[in-house]
Amino acid sequence: MRVYFDSSALAKKYIEEPGMDEVKDKCGQAEEVLVSGICLPEIVSAFCRLRREGRMPEAIYRRLRDELAMDLTQATVIDPGFEVLAEAVACLEKTALRTLDAIHAASARHAQCDLFVSADKRQCEFVRSLGMKAEWVGRS
Repeated sequence: MRVYFDSSALAKKYIEEPGMDEVKDKCGQAEEVLVSGICLPEIVSAFCRLRREGRMPEAIYRRLRDELAMDLTQATVIDPGFEVLAEAVACLEKTALRTLDAIHAASARHAQCDLFVSADKRQCEFVRSLGMKAEWVGRS
């Protein structure tokens, strides 16, 4: 199964919070893990916020950043090029998604994934409206 993880879901593989076990299970079961090219900076941004807030020590930050980068070398990374961005604009015109959520939805559609995984219920609902299978993990 080709499973697309948006940043909110994939971050749960590294940050202990509700949905972590589900995400790890889905990663392990996926024949192919798909992510957008925006995933790396989005998740590193979350790591940096936790580090700034004193909730993630520097050594843990570096380890998780490096682990994420290594994991992404094993994933299929969808380039958010013109076709994907044009699809994201179409998504934005249909719903009140945020910009990066629209890029994730468009990337998943472009990649023709079998399952879209997100920690955002609204995003999952929108992806389902596009005719794709979506699963919510954890909390929004």
